[in-house]
Amino acid sequence: MQAHEQTPAVPDVHNATTTERGSFAVARCACGWAGPARRSRDRARLDAAAHVAVPSGHGRRPPAP
Repeated sequence: MQAHEQTPAVPDVHNATTTERGSFAVARCACGWAGPARRSRDRARLDAAAHVAVPSGHGRRPPAP
């Protein structure tokens, strides 16, 4: 009997939020994606919105400004 590896399930729905770490804000998603740390909270929110807007955006990072 062989053991089969199970890959973690990736949610189809993206739930991106922003969190603050000191003077930086980071966008993160339930699928495991994380944007770069930003000093601008507005830019971190835009990163999250851009990730949610891209279909199957797993692992994709927003372009650098």
